[in-house]
Amino acid sequence: MKISQILAGIVLGSAVLAASAQTVIKFSHVVAVDTPKGKAAVFFAQKASELTKGKIKVEVYANSALYKDKEEMEALQIGSVQMLAPSLAKFGPLGVKEFEAFDLPFIFDDKADLHKITQGAVGASLMAKLEPKGIKGLAFWDNGFKSFSANVPLKNVADFKGKKFRIQSSKVLEEEIRALGGIAQVMAFSEVYQALQTGVVDGTENPISNFYTQKMHEVQKHLSLTNHGYLGYAVIVNKKFWDGLPADVRGQLEQAMKEATVYANKIAQEENDLALAGVRKSGKTTVYEPTKEERMALKKAMAPVHIKMADRVGKDTLQTIYKETGFDPNAL
Repeated sequence: MKISQILAGIVLGSAVLAASAQTVIKFSHVVAVDTPKGKAAVFFAQKASELTKGKIKVEVYANSALYKDKEEMEALQIGSVQMLAPSLAKFGPLGVKEFEAFDLPFIFDDKADLHKITQGAVGASLMAKLEPKGIKGLAFWDNGFKSFSANVPLKNVADFKGKKFRIQSSKVLEEEIRALGGIAQVMAFSEVYQALQTGVVDGTENPISNFYTQKMHEVQKHLSLTNHGYLGYAVIVNKKFWDGLPADVRGQLEQAMKEATVYANKIAQEENDLALAGVRKSGKTTVYEPTKEERMALKKAMAPVHIKMADRVGKDTLQTIYKETGFDPNAL
């Protein structure tokens, strides 16, 4: 046998060994690739491969390709998928109701208020509450503030009365819609377009990037820029899987996640701005910006949601958030 053949065999054998040593992380999410979360997931996958020198391969499954949002949490807990980035509303049904504080209307005036929580002690304590469920929280990723859409203009509180709005599974969001006189309809994200198209629901609430990339502007005539609530994500991993990784690899993945989080939060507003421009350019949806008076009327109408949900979410958690942000539902 020639030396060149022997060397080729050694190289091939080394490649096989390297491939067999590679650990695969299946990262599933329910939104489009060209959203803030979709792009950040791809960024993390690339960074994880780079920092671990190929020891970790992150396979990203976007747009509910692997699991729908009703199924993904169970899939994570049983180990069928290793990583998710569900919206924060998903943790209430799991039994960690403190996360539903993020669903409360107008609790954050802006991103500065929000980041006091997600990047501070409150955010860390919330992530720790996931561990008894077999889940390790790695990071909070922004999307943006939500706006309401429907096939009729939504300018005043009275415009919401009797209309069916799709929401995520969240008791807080149910109460939010009820406070406006509307009817809440819990529905998987992947089913929303068809439900709007066929009139199963009249409207919905979304950050603009989700509204646009899911083509909801094709089936919604009106969009009101209410910015009434926040939609963000928690990047989570199966705790048993995570704890089983070598310490050095975990450290490299934590660094990859830090860099991906900076990237995710940086592009979130950019993507929403671009999406809004896309909605306007399409000419299919009339975009309305509420006046200060109209927005305050919405705020006052939804303030009782904070009072009604305080026991469910946790009064201590809420008071800590209010102290950080300065929000007072009783002062409206």
